[in-house]
Amino acid sequence: EVQLVESGGGLVQPGGSLRLSCAASGFPVSWSAMSWVRQAPGKGLEWVSTINLDMGDTYYADSVKGRFTISREDAKNTLYLQLNNLKEEDTAMYYCAKGFYNEVLLPSVLGQGTQVTVSS
Repeated sequence: EVQLVESGGGLVQPGGSLRLSCAASGFPVSWSAMSWVRQAPGKGLEWVSTINLDMGDTYYADSVKGRFTISREDAKNTLYLQLNNLKEEDTAMYYCAKGFYNEVLLPSVLGQGTQVTVSS
């Protein structure tokens, strides 16, 4: 059974940083593209980033490019998202998802997520 458990969210001031984790079970993260998506209050689901399967190529939404970094640690079967220079508009529930997603292709099944709140 595929299971994804997100953690690492919290309250941070603008300009601050967080590292989100996604612990996977039921499959090796190295065998799948993995993605992060988010949902801000009152808004739809938004793709954030994807790390591909083969060479580990990474992709980012324009809104987070240069500030967020996606990575994975195969030994811990965990996906990460490093969030730097956070802005209030980054406030959202963040979810990880198994698969290759983008601005128009979004996952339909999500875990419990982890809340990121950016506020002074």
